[in-house]
Amino acid sequence: MTQHIGIVGCSAEGASLCYQTICVEGAKFLGPHAHPEVSMHTPSLSDYMEHIYRDDWRGVGEVMLASAHKLAKIGANFLVCPDNTIHQALPFIEGRSPLPWLHIAECVAEEAVQRGFRRIGITGTRWLTDSEVYPEKLSARGLQYVRPTFEERDEIARIIMEELVYGVFKPEAIGTFQRVMQRMKDEEGCDAVVLGCTEIPLIMSDANSPLPTLDSTRLLARAALRRATRKG
Repeated sequence: MTQHIGIVGCSAEGASLCYQTICVEGAKFLGPHAHPEVSMHTPSLSDYMEHIYRDDWRGVGEVMLASAHKLAKIGANFLVCPDNTIHQALPFIEGRSPLPWLHIAECVAEEAVQRGFRRIGITGTRWLTDSEVYPEKLSARGLQYVRPTFEERDEIARIIMEELVYGVFKPEAIGTFQRVMQRMKDEEGCDAVVLGCTEIPLIMSDANSPLPTLDSTRLLARAALRRATRKG
């Protein structure tokens, strides 16, 4: 018996990649064409952004909690949220959640330790890179971290919110990420980089990054698969 995975979606592109990864890679655990039962609830992204623009993280948490209750009612056993930014709202509602959650940054930190990385660059939205979501989880595992410069944060945030969440992928965006990652490697001594927005893996990977990548979207999906199939 496998467990039923509940996906609390935020932006469509990131949620879609998480869902697709669970369904496609489920065969590695369960056999050809097989994957655990998986359900996703996604309110309008504007419902989240209304609170995020006001810096109202408790309000963000309430939107997440509403999805959690809906997924619990249809039989989900645990929850994942394929959105790094809104994880900073999780502490406000986790104690009232009807189901347990996997934390995306914990999945990334665990992978970084297993691969022997020590100093991690963080990329993502401005809200994410300004927050303690990754610093807290990386530090807890004895890992160092580097945030982008303020100018880099602004440009990365623009790319994410004006392009990637709409499925727009430009060569110029790839170039921006490559320059940021190269600087983190050369000037900051990073030995890996977190793709800390669930859309970034749509344009960046080990194939075109100057640093080894920690793909938060797929790492969360794989952690959900292990939990659902009780394999690790």
